[in-house]
Amino acid sequence: MQISVLFLLLLLFSNINAEFDKEKLSIYAGEASYSDKAQWQIPKQIPYPKDNPLTKEKIKLGKELFFDPRLSKNNDISCSSCHNPKYGWSDNRAKSIGDQNRVGRRNSPTVINSAFLQNFFHDGRAKSLEEQALGPIESEVEMNIKLDELVEKLKRIKKYQELFNKAFDDGITKENIAKALASFQRTLLSLNAPFDRWIQGDKDAISEDAKEGFDLFLNKGRCQLCHAGFNFTNERFANIGLGDKSDLGVYEISSDKSAIWYGAFKTPTLRDIEKSAPYFHDGSVKTLKEAVTICGNGGRKPVKIRSPFFRDRKLNEYDVDKIVEFLKTLTSPDIKY
Repeated sequence: MQISVLFLLLLLFSNINAEFDKEKLSIYAGEASYSDKAQWQIPKQIPYPKDNPLTKEKIKLGKELFFDPRLSKNNDISCSSCHNPKYGWSDNRAKSIGDQNRVGRRNSPTVINSAFLQNFFHDGRAKSLEEQALGPIESEVEMNIKLDELVEKLKRIKKYQELFNKAFDDGITKENIAKALASFQRTLLSLNAPFDRWIQGDKDAISEDAKEGFDLFLNKGRCQLCHAGFNFTNERFANIGLGDKSDLGVYEISSDKSAIWYGAFKTPTLRDIEKSAPYFHDGSVKTLKEAVTICGNGGRKPVKIRSPFFRDRKLNEYDVDKIVEFLKTLTSPDIKY
């Protein structure tokens, strides 16, 4: 609810073509400051849909499925191939590699804190973790196996017969595959980063450089206009001036062909961002410093359609370095799973 309220404030304070009203923007920046601790603190409960409550049995099953390459046509690609714990639950490649070494169109996003998201994939085409979980399985450039074929495949494996029967009343179905995978992913939480300890009152949890970086993040950089709240994303979509004309993002899948969707992609979480290079939907940026420079100074290339919040903030190298130090404080200890 916090994120939606902030977004409504942003809509009131601006329009697509106008400059920010400085007085109103300063009011917003104050509300997004570190003094308002509640918006930066991770909720104590994990949200889940009514038809898929979390259980130990589903989480255990989901973990088995997530790391099992038998979920792919040729038994060589698992969910963890693109969402590897070693690389911030991404894959350290510009674009992911799937069945028969096919290269996908986009960079693999992290699944950390996906329990708190409402839009999935870079273009937001899935609206639940359950829906998201099944997409890569049937994709020709990912796991490349039909769901009906996968169901029959799993039914021949004794271990999965037992695990599904413990987790569900109706055994192995494609719906239950989705529910189990989603349940496991909801447990992949970044909860105890240095930033979290600092915002909870530990004054020594982050360095003075990182504190200065957070101030720059909020004020000069206005980064929180897109990277808002505890998950550091407003889940909105924007063209940030990367100049990639081969991939038009939301525009490709939306029935609404308004210019605002042209080349627009979802704002990613910044949680554990230090581990999940390369960056952006096309994986074209190798370092966090370069990513901050692009975002803080209005994009890499001039584009006609750009987010109203995305403009040149005149960040110098000193500013960028401090913001990078802050972003590193969003890295949690290795997630236990």
